[in-house]
Parts: sequence; structure tokens; C-alpha cells
Amino acid sequence: MVEKGVSLSHNQNPDVEPDIETLRERFEACGQGHVFRFWDELSEAARKRLARQAARIDLEILKSLHAAQASTPASDEIEPIAVVRLPESGGDADRLRRAGQRGEELLSAGRIALLVVAGGQGSRLGFDGPKGCYPIGPVSERSLFALQAQRIRRLRRRFSDALPWYVMTSATTDAATRQFFAENDHFGLPTHDVLFFQQAMVPSLDFEGRLILEQPDRIFENPNGHGGSLTALLDSGALDDMERRGVETIFYYQVDNPMIRLADPTYLGLHAAESADMSCKVIRKLDPMEKMGVVARIAGRPGVIEYTELSDEIRHARDTSGEMVYWAGSIATHAFSVDFVRRVAGAADEWLPYHASAKKIPGVDDSGRPVVPREPNGRKLERFVFDALTAARQTCIVEADRDIEYSPVKTPDVGESVVKARRNLSSLYRGWLAEAGLPLPPAGIAIEIDHSRADDASELRALGIKSIEEAPDIIRTAPGAES
Repeated sequence: MVEKGVSLSHNQNPDVEPDIETLRERFEACGQGHVFRFWDELSEAARKRLARQAARIDLEILKSLHAAQASTPASDEIEPIAVVRLPESGGDADRLRRAGQRGEELLSAGRIALLVVAGGQGSRLGFDGPKGCYPIGPVSERSLFALQAQRIRRLRRRFSDALPWYVMTSATTDAATRQFFAENDHFGLPTHDVLFFQQAMVPSLDFEGRLILEQPDRIFENPNGHGGSLTALLDSGALDDMERRGVETIFYYQVDNPMIRLADPTYLGLHAAESADMSCKVIRKLDPMEKMGVVARIAGRPGVIEYTELSDEIRHARDTSGEMVYWAGSIATHAFSVDFVRRVAGAADEWLPYHASAKKIPGVDDSGRPVVPREPNGRKLERFVFDALTAARQTCIVEADRDIEYSPVKTPDVGESVVKARRNLSSLYRGWLAEAGLPLPPAGIAIEIDHSRADDASELRALGIKSIEEAPDIIRTAPGAES
């Protein structure tokens, strides 16, 4: 089992109690003495919790974090980036075919690992639990984790059993995620190939750079962002585990996209053919205002510009044919070489800087009573995984088909995105049935296919099924549901 990642902290032995006087003096010297303002009112157990948490926090780092701010790149520093296009967009079909063959060879040789970023809670979905446990199946209501595990079982049968799945959790989701996997028998996967590790937690700061108390005995902390996955891979020993297994490439994705094409052989083959350190999948943005980061060249280097940081000039730029110039929206699907992750994570402060964003952060008032702010009262700090692009000596940017690869369950349009994701999954399965020559159910009927048995139309056709009724364990339908 991979060990937990570490946070912005000193290497503290949890069995050794920190010296409270020294600790308080250190916090006072850095303007953070308010952290102990309820000390005299706390129980002995509460004091120990607070002291241990405080001892982990590197106050020297906090000084630089207070200055972390998102910046908008100047328009004259930005230019479009080359993208490997889909055949329907003018791409080279033969090149993609060869890449697919190479990707299959890498999978068969056990050179690939899967990494899912799953540190987020489902609270914004109205769900009490890790987001990966959210029920998304259009008929069975299978969870995001279960759907992904089905795809992994199919990949293992088709290519090789040597396909490990690394699941990154956070302090808030780790125990519940492990329990969910255990209760579901790891979704039919061998336990030694499902490896959990935690990303680090980082404290938030108010607008004056002071730590925020979430409770009288607890400093507010949040997961350190998807970029924390790279440092956590190093700190947890996961990279060492990958190297022992002979893994060379990591397929990275985020848990909230049920349409993800896990370990896409064509994508992996293109990554290998280009000798890329890091690769990205992109889709064509629907319009300039769609809330997606844009992959582009920034001051000559590949990078992603968050939609909040796009200037109007760049956002609305059109070419002579009227098409968007900056259309390549990132879908947070990456491929990394293991060596590259080790290099970037080992110099994280250089390549993965913290970004600060204003948020409403719960805390306590001067009497220790809970306060839920109505307006942003501080900044949460996060690392962004795409910042690693600037460290890559070679990259590969690949276009994906939105209709078959992207329908994330996200905020702020939570209700809409959930309905849309289920509808898009059902539509995907309906397309497979049609392509496989199977009779289709009427419109308005939801469809769900077991990915462990068939993960595309050709695999469905190969099963020799003549009708949906012949395979109720593979193809499910639900009357009255949206298709």
C-alpha cells in the first residue's frame, strides 16, 4: 500500500509531542499567534490536536504563499499551439492508426499506469461522500469509481494484467474512499493493483495573510489542488512503486468525467512517438465564454490559461475564416513520463507554484462560534497540474471528440451537468448499439452498457448479440428515462 503524501510541513514524528512554548513563540514571531487564542479554553485532547497540526505548518512558506496571485498573461505573449487533429478535423488517419498500435504495445508490455485525482468531496452535488462515489450510471446508478473500474477490467483482459490504478485521495476523502472500495470488493480488481495515496493539505489565509481557524482547536486546511498529485506521487513512494513495476507512462485523469477514455491507446502512442514529457487532450470549445482553460503557447512555452485569466482580446480572437483562434480547451486528461514527474515534483516550488483564489472560508468568531461568511473572506491555495507543461522539453497536444470523451459532473451547473452526463452516457451507448447493428429501444429509454464486457461498438459487435434482450447482464435499459 502506498503511504500517505505529506503536506506543507516539517517532518514531525506523530508520537512526539511538540514543545508548546517554542511552538507558540514561533507562531507569534510570524504574526500567527492568534491560532492559540482559545488555548486556555481547550481540553487536553483538543490542545494536542491543535499543537500537532500547527507543528506541521511551515511558517516560512506561508510568507510567500500570501503573495500568490493569479495573473493574466499579456496578449502579445500568447499564440496558438499545434494540435494533433482528429481525422474529421483534417488529421492524419494513418498517423493515428500507427499511434494506436504503439499504444496497445505499451499497454500489453505493462508500461502504463492509471492515476485518478479523487480528493474532492461530493458536497456541491448534494452528495455526502467522496465525489468518486457519486451514482452516475443512467440505469444502474453505478458510481463514477465503478464505471471506471469496469473500463479497467476490460483493459486488463484485452492487453495485460499489469495495469495498476493509483487513486489519489485527500484527508477528507481517504477513509471513506478506501471503505467504499473495500465494501465493493475493489470492483473486481486485485487489491495489490489498486493503490491509494493522499495529496497534501495546505492552510488557507485571510486577506491579511493570517491563518484561519476553522474551529477553536483546528486550523482550516484544504487539499492542495490537482497539481499536488505530482508531489504526492513522489512523497508517497508511488513513483518508486511504478518504477519497480516497469511503468514508464502515467495516464492522468480527474474522477468527475464519466466519459473518460481510460488509457486511450492512440493518445498514449502519440505521447510515446513524440517522446513527450507531458501530453494534453483538448476539445473544441463550444464558444468563447465556455468555462474551460485554453492550451496555448505563453511566452514561447506550452501552458494552460485558466478561463478566468483570459483577456477579452484572446477569448474572442477569430481567424480569417471566422473560427476561434484559441479553441483548444483542456479536459484535464494528461500523460506524463515517470521521469518527468520525478523531476517536476522534486522542484515543485519552481514548476508548480501556488495559486490563490478568493473564497468563502468557514471559521470562528472571537467567541469561538462558527461563522459561515456570505462573501469571500480569504484565499485558498492550490497547485495546478498543467503548470508542469512549462517544464516539459517536449509536449504533445491531442484533439479529442467531446461527444464521446467529455461530460464532467461539475459546478456551478451541478444539476444540469449530472443530467447531461447521464444523458450523454446513454447517447454514447445508443450509438454503439446502432453501429453494432442491434435494434434500438425507443427514444426516451435510457441505456447502459457494462464497459467490462464491451468498451466500444466493435467490441459489442464481437460479442455476437442479436438483441438487447439476449444480454440483460451487459445491456440495461430503463423505461421513461432520458436518452
